[in-house]
Amino acid sequence: MTGKTIGTQSAGSGEAETPVFDALVQMTLNAFERSALDPETYLLTRIAALVAMGASPASYLLNVGAADEIGVPVERIQGTLVAIAPVVGSARVVTAAHGIGEAFGLSLLPGGVPPGEGEQEGAQT
Repeated sequence: MTGKTIGTQSAGSGEAETPVFDALVQMTLNAFERSALDPETYLLTRIAALVAMGASPASYLLNVGAADEIGVPVERIQGTLVAIAPVVGSARVVTAAHGIGEAFGLSLLPGGVPPGEGEQEGAQT
């Protein structure tokens, strides 16, 4: 690996190299511009897609964080979870609510119910 490093700095250039992150940012910007959605609807839609995919709590940090920055009330996020529950299943919604709550210190579930507690993982309702 002559002349190259894996990480945030290229050898001798002094400039940060983040090709994966840069690609993700560009994809996100392009998708937002092409969606013709307002920022709140766009972020709520992304959160719904993350829930449907069973995303990790780290995935919510970016999207819920961006929603918080533009002033999306937590009630709108909760409403989105309620709206998609019949489609994606309660286990995914509980897991997502727990992940979002964990990432942001929010209480989206009564008593902080852990993911899947009281339900079989993958169960659809």
